[in-house]
Amino acid sequence: MISITARAARPRDQRGMTIAEAPAARAHAQALANLIARYDGRSPRYTSYPTAVQFTPAVDQAAYRGWLAALPADTPVSLYAHIPFCARICWYCGCNTRAMNRPEPISDYVGLLVREAEMLGEALPARLAANAIHLGGGSPNMLSADDMDALFDGLGRVFRLTPDREVSVEIDPARLTRDWVQAAAGHGLTRASLGVQNLDARVQAAVNRSETEQQVEQAVGWLREVGVRSINVDLMYGLPHQTTTNTLATLDSILRLAPERIALFGYAHVPWMKANQQLIEEDALPGPAARLDQAETAAEHLVAAGYVRVGLDHFARPGDELAQAASGGRLHRNFQGYTTDAAETLLGLGASAIGRLPQGFVQNAAQELAWRTAVREGRLPVARGVAFTDDDRLRGEIIERLMCDLAVDVGAVAARHGRDPGELDGAMARLSPFVADGLARIEGRRLQVVGDGRLVIRSICAVFDAYFDPEAGRHSRSL
Repeated sequence: MISITARAARPRDQRGMTIAEAPAARAHAQALANLIARYDGRSPRYTSYPTAVQFTPAVDQAAYRGWLAALPADTPVSLYAHIPFCARICWYCGCNTRAMNRPEPISDYVGLLVREAEMLGEALPARLAANAIHLGGGSPNMLSADDMDALFDGLGRVFRLTPDREVSVEIDPARLTRDWVQAAAGHGLTRASLGVQNLDARVQAAVNRSETEQQVEQAVGWLREVGVRSINVDLMYGLPHQTTTNTLATLDSILRLAPERIALFGYAHVPWMKANQQLIEEDALPGPAARLDQAETAAEHLVAAGYVRVGLDHFARPGDELAQAASGGRLHRNFQGYTTDAAETLLGLGASAIGRLPQGFVQNAAQELAWRTAVREGRLPVARGVAFTDDDRLRGEIIERLMCDLAVDVGAVAARHGRDPGELDGAMARLSPFVADGLARIEGRRLQVVGDGRLVIRSICAVFDAYFDPEAGRHSRSL
């Protein structure tokens, strides 16, 4: 890639490149065009394996109760609570949420979250320790201070909340207040993730989002005041009217705030799944080459600013836990993205929440009304899930290591699972196009992603996915 720092002092053409850099830029642009032509299909994001496409109603309330009862009484768990409310719906959003401007339904929802937690407690073998709590959404800062008190008090009655627990929250900076931050700090807030996406006014208007650089700066200031040790900013590329120029301008604004982490997600346009995305003007969406240019130029800019590239789309300061976990081979991936949380059990609460247990994945009813009804009737609101097979565990570890480390020793993973590595020789053989294109390297049974292979890591992972059907069209584009 072209060095951002090398562009700073020399005369530039209208695209910001020096005459010496232009041929290299054209060569790389051609390489990316070739990559798009060969590999821009559809593939899962691999926040889980098996992916949610494989979830079925076969995992029901009875199965879940059995899984909960079998959990070791001395092993800590992590908790995820889904808050499906926002002040407004962003048109790009793929999350399970709805616009809400009245406090009563939110408070009622929190009461049901606590009741769901109590039902989990009744099914568990003991009052388990909880080392991590993550509030996602939606916009969890839609909760009032009283709502947060009720939620954390309820969780504390069911679980032993450890003193050193991590409490992380997803935040809409346009709605954040200092009082809310102080209330969250009272419950141990350690990490906050601010949804920013892009600060260009035209891009924001095209996706029904409006927040200012000043609001983001104010939010970060309040979080720093209460001692939040890790701040993440979520950004996107590939939005309507988004360009490399306004992507870099947004980055420069965010870099002045010195967040510990930055996530740079590619917009997944799936209007057949999310009706709000049908409001986006498709002609305004950048094409694959423009998307890649935004992503890779932004990545280069972040690395030049001192961030470590983590996995597919995250960046962290070298001293941050995420960067340290990545360098030490301790990075993990779940439905919230890349994480340092190594807990084998994640219990999900709320509408659409997904949990992971040693036996498999379980998901609550996605429709809020169905979830509310089940909890009110005293039923665990399970809708579907998938029980792990031995093959799932093997392939899941291979895929997670690839997504986290961009490398995996397939033979070593097979040995840990008591399997013959020869069972995966067919998958290894299907990697030959990636090897031939300089995107991957194989030595024995060790696979290393190299060059621009990071850009097609999802397609590389799909080689090991026993369920993947490239013709099904259920997933977002790979690039």
